[in-house]
Amino acid sequence: MKIAIIGNGGREHAIADQISKSPKLNKLYCLPGNAGTKLIAENIKIDIYDFEKLGNFVDEYKIDLVIVGPEKPLVDGVVDFLTNKGIMVFGPNKISSQLEGSKIFTKKICEKYKIPTAQFGVFDTLEDAHNYLEKANKPIVVKADGLAAGKGVYICEDTDSAKNAVDEIFNGKFGQANQVLIEEFLKGEEMSYFIISDGKTFKKFNTAQDHKRVGEGDKGKNTGGMGAYSPSGLINNELDIKIIENVIKPTLKAIEDLGEKYKGFLYVGLMIRDNNPYLVEYNVRMGDPECQTILPLLNSDLLELMKSCCEGNLQNQTINWKNKKSMCIVLCSNGYPNAYKKNVEIPHLEKIKMNNSTFIYHAGTEFIDNKVYAIGGRVLNFVNISENLKKSRVSIINEIENLGWANGFYRKDIGFRIIDK
Repeated sequence: MKIAIIGNGGREHAIADQISKSPKLNKLYCLPGNAGTKLIAENIKIDIYDFEKLGNFVDEYKIDLVIVGPEKPLVDGVVDFLTNKGIMVFGPNKISSQLEGSKIFTKKICEKYKIPTAQFGVFDTLEDAHNYLEKANKPIVVKADGLAAGKGVYICEDTDSAKNAVDEIFNGKFGQANQVLIEEFLKGEEMSYFIISDGKTFKKFNTAQDHKRVGEGDKGKNTGGMGAYSPSGLINNELDIKIIENVIKPTLKAIEDLGEKYKGFLYVGLMIRDNNPYLVEYNVRMGDPECQTILPLLNSDLLELMKSCCEGNLQNQTINWKNKKSMCIVLCSNGYPNAYKKNVEIPHLEKIKMNNSTFIYHAGTEFIDNKVYAIGGRVLNFVNISENLKKSRVSIINEIENLGWANGFYRKDIGFRIIDK
């Protein structure tokens, strides 16, 4: 099969790495890819938001299956566009993708289908939101409705900071905003829960815990993700059943009632309190960096699984996992998530020896004149699988220090809640 993967991050490199192992693969393209995917696929420089160009590429190169990595093309309807051209695509369509594209859409589904979540209010004006905040309990959460690259959520300790968050959203920090979502702050521990679905059948696709804050101890600004580990230390049989019955099944029923079938990965962000799940958010694709820590544990053929979802045959597939644990630590450009230098060389990557337990997935990198350059905030994902997370963390930190990239930083405490108790 000829496969094209849309995206250029660590998630897409991890997917490409797994796909490259499939006996069904004949040729792999990454659009546009990064310095890491260049080693295992052919990178094609293309504007992934220009659907006409994407369609022309797929036709010209006779692609059998397109895999969509990031959220924005999904929310914008790339699956619908390519499917209408008769192209097989792994990922949910535009309506299904509103689960991530609109937080208000999601909250209304929670309300209608009794999916446990934080209490919330939707406000159309600055004045109404401010009036509500005067009386509301703190801390409180303020959210932009649409996509915001993981940065449209404010956890506010007092009224003034909450009002400022509302002002920023209505003033267009994340694009035009006609509404703002305000919800209660849920106390508990977060967990990422994944499924894969073909529109008729779904199967669990492991769990993870990520660290979004830039600073150690989960302090500081939100980022796209500083690291993750899998499986989550919170998961147990009782909780697993509650998540499936109270969250997953009602969500898929809501999509079905809209006349759609959910095909692809679904990431369910949860807050766990007293062994009960509360929905925080949906992502309509694999998380990043959760994908990088989950996929190395997969023992099944990822390409076969994705193809079966597109063809409606997931029920015939068995998903097997290594009986190990996995951790990912993200090496970032100094300054991230604020301003950082771009086009900075990363020398000596050849020092890091890959094997069956050690991986590097590139994110914000580009290959120029036979050298690797950092062009993004999150640059490299260091992953290790082993029998225990502490061993993996020590191994990863040793590898990062061995690389010795002076222009980057990372968190040394990923997994602290479960390792350092």
